[in-house]
Amino acid sequence: MKDTCVTMTLPVFDTLKKVFGFQSFRPNQEEIIRNILERKDVFAVMPTGGGKSLCYQLPARLMKGTTVVISPLISLMKDQVDAALENGISATFINSSLSPEETTSVFRRLRNNSLDLLYIAPERYAMPGFTEILKTVSISLFAIDEAHCISEWGHDFRPDYMSLSDITKTFPDTPVTAFTATATPKVQNDIIRKLGLRSPFTIRASFNRPNLYYRVESKRELKTQVLDIIRKYPGEPGIIYRTTRDSVTHMADMLKEKGIRVLPYHAGLSQEERKINQEAFNRDEVNVITATIAFGMGIDKSNVRFVIHADLPKNIEGYYQETGRAGRDGEPAECVLFFGRQDIPKIKYFIDQMPDGPERTVASDKLTQMIQYASHNVCRRRQLLGYFGEEVADKNCGTCDICTGTVEKVDVTTDAQIIMSAMSRTEQRFGIVHIIDIVTGADTRRIRELEHHKIKTYGAGKDRDKNHWRFIVDELLAQDVIHQDGDRYPILKLTEKGKHILFGKEKVSALKRQDSKKKLSSGKIRGLEQYDEALFERLRALRKTLADGQGVPPYIVFSDKTLREMCRRYPSAMPDMAGITGVGTAKLERYGRDFIKEITAYLAEHQATSIVSAQ
Repeated sequence: MKDTCVTMTLPVFDTLKKVFGFQSFRPNQEEIIRNILERKDVFAVMPTGGGKSLCYQLPARLMKGTTVVISPLISLMKDQVDAALENGISATFINSSLSPEETTSVFRRLRNNSLDLLYIAPERYAMPGFTEILKTVSISLFAIDEAHCISEWGHDFRPDYMSLSDITKTFPDTPVTAFTATATPKVQNDIIRKLGLRSPFTIRASFNRPNLYYRVESKRELKTQVLDIIRKYPGEPGIIYRTTRDSVTHMADMLKEKGIRVLPYHAGLSQEERKINQEAFNRDEVNVITATIAFGMGIDKSNVRFVIHADLPKNIEGYYQETGRAGRDGEPAECVLFFGRQDIPKIKYFIDQMPDGPERTVASDKLTQMIQYASHNVCRRRQLLGYFGEEVADKNCGTCDICTGTVEKVDVTTDAQIIMSAMSRTEQRFGIVHIIDIVTGADTRRIRELEHHKIKTYGAGKDRDKNHWRFIVDELLAQDVIHQDGDRYPILKLTEKGKHILFGKEKVSALKRQDSKKKLSSGKIRGLEQYDEALFERLRALRKTLADGQGVPPYIVFSDKTLREMCRRYPSAMPDMAGITGVGTAKLERYGRDFIKEITAYLAEHQATSIVSAQ
């Protein structure tokens, strides 16, 4: 047994360095790979950016036969294949974008055992006769990506995935590994059962993404708020999620007017338009995509520096997965949610269109959990990880708005009583805006028509602005002191707890947050090691030129993380370049000299400038 482990260790680490350009594994990768190489089934929950593709691509290089990767992400397949090819791995895909002649060519390569990796969609696997073809060739491994899609308890159930439940029966001697980035323990057990995994080696990696900074802001002047974030990251990629197609289009139009390089993405665009816009984002031709949640599953872009949710997501699983598209390179990135309670009735309306039953109940419960995340002044990371059954050891995570802000507990009983008095004196028949208008003494036609300017509470809070009273209402809602009743036009109602506070039997406090000096301010300095920014821009331009020549996105040539390391270490010879993270043998041969030449020229120019300046 010892000899086997020693024999296995050498090619594993040799392949890691020479093919992928990495000196060490990320957490859990080595254990997963070793179990695959021992031909065991594996189930792995790994966060986005955790390096799951390496877990099947490295064994694919070492095992005899072809690794079949099953993924719903047809739009991502080409990029994944291009990335593998750049690393010197023999890879291709079969999907609807190929001509019959191209598909035949792939089958020929498959039969000739000349493929390390073959990417297919679950629909392809389910096609009559396809498994019969696979039975005639050497298959080393089945790797099922986005495995949560097989579970009806997951947030993204896809019926096509049910066809995968017979893999272990049809290919009893072939190991199967299943990956997902979002699975509660309940969904995890459901996936393992439905796929029929055989006593799988199970890894439930931490859902914690320490490089991501989570922040929730009240949605007020949304256009200004979004622009402020984009301008913090000049020239850096970002994604803005909206709920509807119209809001996506309006946001994109507004940003264009402000000089932002932006494109929209939603299901209302033609398939060709969506493809063009996604590729433009992948290839750094635009910086920002504003999109519905239809966008992103086909994105493998490693250097997204911010993800903005301009509307409330429907559930935490989706929110976590979408924020996970930021910072896949391990560098700092920011995730901002703009929360307005006006978004809640819109989502409830769609939930109410579902047939009354378990699915509707689950959707409603998940929305409630999402609202609690956005409205409770509790560590964002603690709430996210807690949802997936993971505890946070540190009381202060250091990378969310709650933990990096100065939090002061204040008594808001009097202000709460003002709000609830206005509700009570108007028979609990009005919504948030009208109640705040009453307490601030607004002179509106509706208040005059209803004679609400005559009630005792009218103007009782005119010494504070509407933002303050909105904060009070949000806190009372979050603490179940009051609740909203109705879907399209919700009105405010008192709870039993609220009645006790109104009549002075209980007190209520709130956490008032103030931004501290610790709050992250600039994309260039947020936790990044210092690097030569002028050289970085030159190398980024060179990367874009080389990528365009290869017909691939720039991040497939080298990640931003790799470029930044070059801008710290200034490699001037091939052995030096080989020591840079992310530079494997194939990429060193293909691109090493070009980058060394650019770095050498840059250093020579700066040395000459320094001499002239000294004279």
